[in-house]
This record gives sequence, structure tokens and C-alpha cells, in this order.
Amino acid sequence: MGILYVVATPIGNMEDITLRALRVLGECDAVLAEDTRVTRKLLERHGISVPAISCHEHTDERKLTELVSRLSAGESFAYVTDAGTPGLSDPGNKLVSLAIAAGVSVVPVPGPSALGAIVSVAGIDMREFVFKGFPPHKKGRETFFRYVAGSELPVVYYESPHRVIKNLTLLSDLAPEKRVIVGRELTKMFEETVRGTVPEVLGHFTDESKLRGEFVVVAYN
Repeated sequence: MGILYVVATPIGNMEDITLRALRVLGECDAVLAEDTRVTRKLLERHGISVPAISCHEHTDERKLTELVSRLSAGESFAYVTDAGTPGLSDPGNKLVSLAIAAGVSVVPVPGPSALGAIVSVAGIDMREFVFKGFPPHKKGRETFFRYVAGSELPVVYYESPHRVIKNLTLLSDLAPEKRVIVGRELTKMFEETVRGTVPEVLGHFTDESKLRGEFVVVAYN
């Protein structure tokens, strides 16, 4: 049988890729990519010419089954998402689950993660915390933030630039005394980490130019 490698890729800074990840990407039969256009840029940057095959949350069961059949027949694939570690708030779990069920070895190739990055610079006790992924867009959004507001443990979640102000405002209404650590554009040119109460951090982001890029938030008491 082949091997399914789950490979972490940079979350922004293209230098943040391990020597092992580059070796695995170059040696596998194909790279299964959330977006082949994004992945090809990474592969070309490092002179890797293996095929990239689209594999994402909307990939149908038949194609996933075919990929697992190829793994069972001896091919090895590297699974990557657009950025970071597959399996953290992205569609990689279905492919991994099918591969495990077929008896295929699934091997992690660890590396960058926005979750790990923000935890490493939080400067608070993070021996226990809750990771909630992305908040719901509509249904369940208030329930999500009521959980965050009431949690005794730090809660980490990802956020998009389009909803970060709306959702921080909701959190401020529910628990204005909560403190947050907001990482924006981590590892990129305009990286920043902002700390304070929710109202204080909201004040920092009144400048719309600071609402670009992806966000990761830690909310704590």
C-alpha cells in the first residue's frame, strides 16, 4: 500500500516550510490540494513538479474513493490545504477517514498552524484551552459567542476580515470584561498581535485598513 501524508504548509511566510515537507512533496506521486492554483505556486517556488489534484470539501464520494483505491494500489499522496495544518477547520477529515477505513497508513508531516502560532505568543496560561474553529455565519452564531463569553477556559477561534468586527461587537455586548488576543496576518508582512479588553481591541480596528487578512482570536478571563 501507499501512504497518505498530511502535510502542513505555510500560513503566510513562504519560508515556513520544513525540509521534511519539501522532501515528501517532491517524492510523492501527486499532491492532493484544496486549491491547485495556490498549491502550484508553492510547488513551483521550490522546484517541485509532481501533479496537483483537486481535493476539497465539495469533492464527491466517487472521486475520493478512486483516490483511496490508488493509495491501496501503492501510490503515495501528500494532502495539503491552502495554508496551515490540514484537519484544523478545513475539509481534510473525510479523505483521512476513508483512507484509514481502507487500511492505508496516514502519516502527519507537522508544521505551521495559526492555532499553534497564536498560542505560542499568547503569554497567558494555555495548558488548557478550547478550539472552536470558525464561528457560524448566521444560525448558531449567538450561541457560539455565549459559549465564548461564559467559558472559564481560554477559547481560540478563527475569524474572517468580513465578520471580525461584527462578532467582536457581539462578544463585547455579552461580556465586555473579557480580554482578547487577536492575531492578524500572522507570519506575513503586516503581521500584528493586539491585546486588551474586547472594547479596547475593537477601538484598534476602527481603521478599515487593519481589517485585511485572516484573524485568529483568543478570548479569556
